Amino acid sequence: MTRAGLVIGLIGLTVAGAPPGHADPLPSGSIGVLFGGGAGTGKSRNTLGIGYYQFGGQAAWQPMNTDQHIGWSFKWQFVFGTMYESDSARVDDFLRTLQMDFLAGIRFRPWASPTRYLALRGGVELLRSNELIDGQRAYVGAVAMGSFEQYAFGKLLLDVDLRYGLIGSGPAELALLVGASLAIP
Repeated sequence: MTRAGLVIGLIGLTVAGAPPGHADPLPSGSIGVLFGGGAGTGKSRNTLGIGYYQFGGQAAWQPMNTDQHIGWSFKWQFVFGTMYESDSARVDDFLRTLQMDFLAGIRFRPWASPTRYLALRGGVELLRSNELIDGQRAYVGAVAMGSFEQYAFGKLLLDVDLRYGLIGSGPAELALLVGASLAIP
């Protein structure tokens, strides 16, 4: 047997006897910043007005592998908002809010790429404002969110969230939030 034949034979044995490949783990956690805009909806349209979220933070825990198409997800976020043309802003020129969300849901990948995901989450939201909104400054209620998430450069998670908050128990708002997070193993 020639030297080339021996090498090819050894390579063939190595490949044939190799264990099946394992999926790469995705980073399970992430922590980062977000910003965006929002507006009151329905009867809260004039009460809340329209505004923006100049700063916020977010953290998520969503363990998955690249071969999984569905998994679970937990997310926490907070945002500081400034609402313009709000009927509730009587003392200050703007209605200022702090919103904090605690969410759980599913995360799934409808595409072939293991770097792009959609998530549907629901949970509870705490809202606090600098002035009275319908007679109160603090509310607790249900919140729902749909998200598009994209991993970039291996350690960065970019997301776009569409959130509908305080379902049925307070001032209703629709918000679009954009975030960037550092992925944590």
